[in-house]
Amino acid sequence: MALNKSPYRGTRDFFPKEMRLRNFIFKKMAEVSELFAYEPYDGPLLEEVDLYLAKSGEELINEQIYSFIDRGERKVAIRPEMTPTVARMVAQIHREVAKPLRWYAIPNLMRYEKPQKGRLREFWQFNADIFGAGQHGEVEIIQLAVTLLRSFGATHEHFEVLVNDRRFVDLVFGELIGLDPVSTKKLYKLVDAKNKMVPEKFSTEVRALTNDENKAKVFEAFVSLKSIDEVKAFATAHLKETEKLQALYSLFEKLYQQGLSEYVKFDPSIVRGLDYYTGVVFEIFDKHPENRRAIAGGGAFANLLQIFNEPALEGVGIGLGEVPLTDFLNAHNLMPDLSRPALDYLIAYLDTASEIQAMELAQKLREQNKKVELYFGEAKPKKVFNYSDKKDITFIIFVSETEIKQRDVKARTEITRTFEEILEGTK
Repeated sequence: MALNKSPYRGTRDFFPKEMRLRNFIFKKMAEVSELFAYEPYDGPLLEEVDLYLAKSGEELINEQIYSFIDRGERKVAIRPEMTPTVARMVAQIHREVAKPLRWYAIPNLMRYEKPQKGRLREFWQFNADIFGAGQHGEVEIIQLAVTLLRSFGATHEHFEVLVNDRRFVDLVFGELIGLDPVSTKKLYKLVDAKNKMVPEKFSTEVRALTNDENKAKVFEAFVSLKSIDEVKAFATAHLKETEKLQALYSLFEKLYQQGLSEYVKFDPSIVRGLDYYTGVVFEIFDKHPENRRAIAGGGAFANLLQIFNEPALEGVGIGLGEVPLTDFLNAHNLMPDLSRPALDYLIAYLDTASEIQAMELAQKLREQNKKVELYFGEAKPKKVFNYSDKKDITFIIFVSETEIKQRDVKARTEITRTFEEILEGTK
């Protein structure tokens, strides 16, 4: 019986063409992170399941995690997300290091879920987290995310950052709705799913959960808020403890001061499904009508380190998957053409007597950090040109016993040069 040549469902093979695209994206992620002084880190592919049981949502644990018992009878999981790992790592060293901590990673993650557009079982996700910075960290993470997408050529016409605050949601749920914990959790899930439901179904389920027409109307007024000004009016009309909302007002003021008013927008339906978020939460949405979905999300967490018996340390982070990011870039024609490998030089020798000289020239150019391919075997110019069409090559060099010719591929010009002139010309 022949083995299946296809990868496991929900995973991918990365041939050189796909790797060029992935490397392009990862390089941008690293470059922008380091512009903001974030440092790279990584953790193990396997973690103990208890790490996720402590703080991640039920859906992740019950439906999406890849877990098994290892040979030492330990229950472990392939990491489905990175935040618990970074919290575990920060818990080890936070007492000894200067804060804020700014870290980023591009980990390989796995979740057992139905493969579909923008969602696979194996994926890579950009994570950036800042610890010990308070609201300054919230502003910076959103600023970093916007800068990253703009580095690909995206603008406010392509995406928006939808922002909410779990503390505001908790006020509404506790002070105005006042349901038991089980019903409150269901209401949270309902808000999280609001944008995927028809209004009539959402309204019916709200009334079924609240079992009170007045509470249902207030709640529907809450989920209809569209700006900070509307939040202020709602809070004045319905809430007693409006001072708890000053942090949300201040956040938007700072974001606007940073020139992000065209990008950020208040949205009460953003609550984020993971249980460790305690403050500001946000999602980045693609505005393309055929790809209207969240491509990234994140938020503030204050209590993650407490699961390691460490004092609370406020943090805020973002996760941006490379799968939805790739869909976003393709939808807006922002992905460069990387279908062909890019080379500085293709060197071919026209007679066997010139083979050694061609090899030497290739190596000298590589020592000057040039990407060079040596065309093997005695070459015919026509075959070399046909071969070069499959690659993105700047120069073709033909070496023979009598001369060296350098061809500019894009300009379609050719000049005769010496060995030394070619090397000098690259410095």
